[in-house]
Amino acid sequence: MKIRVKFTKYGVMKYVGHLDMMRYFQKAIRRASIPIVYSEGFSPHQIMSFAAPLGVGMESKGEYMDIEVTSLEGIEGGIKRLQETMVEGIEILSLKKLPDSEKSAMSQVKRAAYWVVQREGKIFFPEKIKEFYMCQEEIIVTKQTKRSEKIIDIKPMIYKMEELKEGLYMEVAAGSAENIKPEVVLKAFCSFHNIPYVEKNIQIIRLDLYTEKDGMAISLGEAGELL
Repeated sequence: MKIRVKFTKYGVMKYVGHLDMMRYFQKAIRRASIPIVYSEGFSPHQIMSFAAPLGVGMESKGEYMDIEVTSLEGIEGGIKRLQETMVEGIEILSLKKLPDSEKSAMSQVKRAAYWVVQREGKIFFPEKIKEFYMCQEEIIVTKQTKRSEKIIDIKPMIYKMEELKEGLYMEVAAGSAENIKPEVVLKAFCSFHNIPYVEKNIQIIRLDLYTEKDGMAISLGEAGELL
């Protein structure tokens, strides 16, 4: 049986990388006595996968991890037991039983939504965003790969970009097919307006991850039944 775990990541835990997060949850699941399925072979490991790695230094209000369990008997009270094993900076929001036909969160990710908060000063306001996002037919950037540089147009990968009172809201492509980091969009925005991009002055918060159905964005958290 497939279970989808939704959790938040904030505070000092935002500096913990993806591989260390996997190890952390492996230990937490054992301590919480969740009846997780192990792989077969010489070196068995827990069957788990994360929807999309979160960049180091980035907070999130909507992260997802899929696991397989042997039964639902040990899942009752699973949120409470898992939460009791969490350190400050990780909070379990929900556990959901997925249909057998449900694909993994990792394979479903198509979009990601972010808040961007400027810590010092305010560089985001509607006029600047409109000039950058709405008034340009293309947004050309140089993407660095392992072996070379690649010139790409990132505008088709930006689905929304607007300022709300909480900060800059951004919805961009994510996943294996197309993927653009919010930092790339912010650097292009600052470059367009001749504004210095100072990483330490900007806090990026991932709000949620989405799949798509009939052209509509659907949160990964909507799938399944609450446990």
